[in-house]
Formats: sequence, structure tokens, C-alpha cells
Amino acid sequence: MSQPAQVTTRPNVRVVLFGLMIAMMLAMLDNMIVSTALPRIVFEFGGADHFTWVVTAYVLGTTVSTPIWGKLGDLYGRKTVFLTAVVVFLVGSALCGMSGSGVFGGADTGMTELIAFRAVQGLGAGGLMVGVMAIIGDLVPPRERGRYQGMIAGIMAIAMVAGPLVGGFITDNLSWRWAFYVNLPLGGAALLILATTMHLPKYRTEHKIDWLGAALLSVGITAIVLVTTWGGNEYDWVSRQILGLAVLAVLALGAFAVVERRVPEPILPLSLFANRNFALISVIGFLLGFAMFGAMNFLPLYQQTVQGASATNSGLLLLPLMFGMLVVSLVVGRTITRTGRYRVFPIVGGVVMVAGMGLLSLLDVDTSKAQSSLYMIVLGVGMGFLMQTSMLIAQNSVEQKDLGAASGAATFFRSIGGSFGVSLFGAIFANRLADSAAGSAFAGSGGDGGEGGAMDLEALKNLTGPMREAVLGGLSDAISHVFFWAVLFTVAVPVLAWFIKEVPLRATNDVPPAGATPEDEAEAALGKAPVA
Repeated sequence: MSQPAQVTTRPNVRVVLFGLMIAMMLAMLDNMIVSTALPRIVFEFGGADHFTWVVTAYVLGTTVSTPIWGKLGDLYGRKTVFLTAVVVFLVGSALCGMSGSGVFGGADTGMTELIAFRAVQGLGAGGLMVGVMAIIGDLVPPRERGRYQGMIAGIMAIAMVAGPLVGGFITDNLSWRWAFYVNLPLGGAALLILATTMHLPKYRTEHKIDWLGAALLSVGITAIVLVTTWGGNEYDWVSRQILGLAVLAVLALGAFAVVERRVPEPILPLSLFANRNFALISVIGFLLGFAMFGAMNFLPLYQQTVQGASATNSGLLLLPLMFGMLVVSLVVGRTITRTGRYRVFPIVGGVVMVAGMGLLSLLDVDTSKAQSSLYMIVLGVGMGFLMQTSMLIAQNSVEQKDLGAASGAATFFRSIGGSFGVSLFGAIFANRLADSAAGSAFAGSGGDGGEGGAMDLEALKNLTGPMREAVLGGLSDAISHVFFWAVLFTVAVPVLAWFIKEVPLRATNDVPPAGATPEDEAEAALGKAPVA
């Protein structure tokens, strides 16, 4: 059995949490800051037909590496692995900032260099996101974990709003390269804090990495991400490229499942899915990412086109959504810590999230900013009930030695769900838009991935009279249609959450729930640890 060493003391948890919050902020902020700087990068390097790869490479690196980082933390200790991920992220950030500067090549190779270095940065980011959750799982027993994970959820909410604002400021007042260089001092501070103050329990395990399983999983995930990224954009859904990638994904993941059943230390232990709670929360995480990340991408589009907000102001207009998510995440975290109860929250969160998506499906050209803000608050409240509660349930469903793998899997399913959601809702939006008066005005948005959408967005400002009304009506109809479809997917969340079993949260980290009887679990939970 694994034997934990001395855990970080309670005051030290707060210091470590500060470092973890900086690391999570870096991983969450980066993609949003870079998205704002992309037009300037394209202007300098050219290669507009490949600029989407600057984002895709990062997402791909993050998604592929998440389960692997989690398992490496289980095998070799989370502190060493997490600090390594921070270093990889910082190295990737520095390299991205130097792209096309003459260090590796000139401006003619700048876009290629940036895409490659963004993949490196994404690899590090995958370790940051899963590492933060797993480290909190090591430092804090499940009974007290809710409040700390609620704080992390708050950081995620802040990052989603602050990203476009910070990116806009950097792009307008500094070089776009500082969108990457800004990570270095912040990451360096996190690295110093965590290296000197973080002392985690150590577990003795067999140090044998499943390299074959890792390779098959990486190939399968890469194929899935490319299908969801390219399908309907770069290539038709029924093209040989997309169908070939789909077949490759099925074959690779099928072979991965066979390998994982035979190796002694699988990258993603399939036995975890024998636990009902873990299996349910994995599907809920997928649907949460699917509906949330997929549909939320269309809120800034609605604000910038129909409501006429600037890119920076559209970020500020998302504040109601983030406020609802932040407040509820903190309240839910503290409530779970005080009561030890959690089953009700994903059920309530699912219902409220359905209501939020339903309200957003009512958006039209006459919807005021006050109304849309109210709708976003409702959606944010639903997300606040779900975001970190789902991670808590996943971690409480496994033995401590599998905490990293469980955290990685939970993050992975949410990311994959988001990737599918963005692709599917993009196709729904494009098809609905094509049938409206806005279709010709926005030819190119959601179509070939080129610059036509951005150029037509500028032309929208010059439209007047009935033509403007028709175009705005078509846009609002297509966006509200996306949220209508999101309702159909989100409604499964509370239904699945209803079947979650309330396994008492453990008051210590040394009692494995997997395989334990309900009596054992209840006895472990009765040792209520003092609340920090």
C-alpha cells in the first residue's frame, strides 16, 4: 500500500495555493491573450491561411499531454512533475516570443516557428492544469477540498474575462511578443514559491511508464482534435481527410484500450470507469465542456455584431457570467467543506445551466444588454455549481495513488467535449447563417477559415436601413439557434447527475474509496477534520 509522507502544514497550504493560482492563471490566460494578438501576428508574418494553427497547436498539445502528465505525477511524485511542466511552459513561452526574430529564422519562417513553439507551450499547459487539481488533492482531504477548488474555479472565471483585456492592452501598447513574455516573470514567481514551500506526500509505486499506451492515446487524441478542428472548415465532413482521421482515431483508441488492459501501470487505468461515480462524472464533464465552451464562443460574436460592442468591451460584457460562476463556486466549495454533501450540486447546476442556455436561445436583435447580462448570470450560476464539483467527485472516486490519472481524465474529457462543441456548434451556426440574409455578408465566417469573416465584420458597420436589420436578424437567429441546440445537450447533465451516489467525502487522504464497502467509506468520513 502507498505510504504518504508528511503533508504540507495548514498555513503553508495557503502559500502553496497562491503559487498554484498563478500557475493556473497562466494556463488559462495564455490562449485568450494570444487570440487578441493574432491579427497583429498575421500582419507581421503573413500566413493568414495557417493562423488558426497558432491556437490549434496549443489546444492539441494541452489535450494530448493532460492524461500523461497526470499519470507521471502518480508515478514520480507530483512536485517534480509539476515543476517540470512549469519549466516546459515557460520555455515554450520564451520561444514563442522569439519566433521570427532572427534567432531561429526570419519573418518568412515566423509563423511556422510560432506554431511549433505553441505546441511546446501547450504541452506544459496540460501539466499545469491537471497538476494544480492533483496537488490540491494531495494537500487537502476531500472533505475540505471544495473550498480550495472553488478558489481555483474563481481564478478560471477571472482569466476568461481578463485574457482579452490584457491581450488588447499588450497588443495596443507593447509588442505582440509580450503576450508570451508576460508569462516569464509570473511563471518564475510561481516556480520559486512552489519549489521552496510545497512539500507533498510521497507514494511508493512501480516506476514503469506505459510508453505504447501513451503513444496510442496521443495518436487517437490528435486525430480527434484534428477532426473537430478541420471538419467543416479546412475539409468537408465527408472528405477522405476527415474520414481517414476518424478511422485512425477509432483504431488508435481501440488498440489503446487493449494495451491498457495488459500493462501493469496503464496511463489511463480503465478500471477507474468501473466506478459508477467516476464514469458518470466523466460523461458529465464531456457534456459540460461540449455545451459550455462550444456555445460560449458565440457570446462575444453576438455582442460585437448585434449589440455593436468593441472587442475589448465584449470581454467586459462577459463579466456577469463570470461573476455568477465565481460567487457560486466559492459558496459551493465552502458548503461542501462544512456539510460533506455534494450530490445535489451537479443536479441543481445542470438544471440551472439548462435554464441559462434556454434564456440565451431567446437572444434577438431587440435583446438589451441588461437582458443578456441577466441570461449570462443564470448560465454562470449553473457553471459554478458544476465546474469544480465534478473534479471533486472524480477525485473522491479513486484511490490516492490514481489521483493524477483521475484528475487528468476529468480535465481531458472536458477539453475533448469543448473541442467537439466548438466544431459542431460552428457547423450549426454556419448552416443557419447561410440560409439567412446575413449569409452573403458573412461568407467565409465558419467556412474556409480565412479572413473573409473579419473583413465582412468591418463592412457591417457601414450597412444601413433594411439591409442592416436583415443581416443583424440573421446573425442573432443563427446565434440563438446554437444555444437552442446547446439546451438539448445540456439537459442530459442533471439526468446523469441524478444517478451519482453520494459517497461520503474522506477526512484524510490515506483511505482509498475504490473497493471499500459503504460502511468503510462512512467510517472514514466521520473523522471530520477541522476546517481551515
